[in-house]
Amino acid sequence: MSLKKSILVIILVLLIDQISKIYIKTHFALHEEVRVFDWFRIIFVENKGMAWGFELPGSYGKLILTLFRLVAITGIGYWLYDSVRKNSPAILTFCIALIFAGAFGNIVDSIFYGLIFEESTKIHVANFLPEGGGYEGIFYGKVVDMIQFTFYNDILPEWIPIWGGEPFSFFDPVFNIADSAISVGVFLLVVFNKKAFPKKEG
Repeated sequence: MSLKKSILVIILVLLIDQISKIYIKTHFALHEEVRVFDWFRIIFVENKGMAWGFELPGSYGKLILTLFRLVAITGIGYWLYDSVRKNSPAILTFCIALIFAGAFGNIVDSIFYGLIFEESTKIHVANFLPEGGGYEGIFYGKVVDMIQFTFYNDILPEWIPIWGGEPFSFFDPVFNIADSAISVGVFLLVVFNKKAFPKKEG
């Protein structure tokens, strides 16, 4: 896949990601939700750290995490450029473009959202570019998440050993479009590993 097509994929993912985040941030109060189906809901949460809500301790934890993301995306960007330069399989460059776009989308939140949005609370919907300034300084923004697929949320059958009769839910994490792009890119690399990384003959 050419560099132009890779950039187009990145721009498309970033647009969908940022438009969805800005809409949620400026239309939903914190933890407000809309249930689309029994197994799918839109719920506004903010993530201070990495995936699954992991956070680095201390006042500099968030800064270190954001700087680490910048270093990581630089490496991913070079990987994409190098793959295009070497005319690597299209599936490889497509996956790298998805991963790059996802990582970049969350970096935008971390770097800028603290500056351009008000603090979201359970009773207050944030404004974009508030007159009094944002809720935090540069590099300290929170990542906006809003998608949740809970495929099972019920009592387990009694015949299941140990956990039978206990409440159980499957796949509770709340994520965003950027996270989805990263996950899809990694998933496709695993599934199409042989096509993405063909063995050199001889």
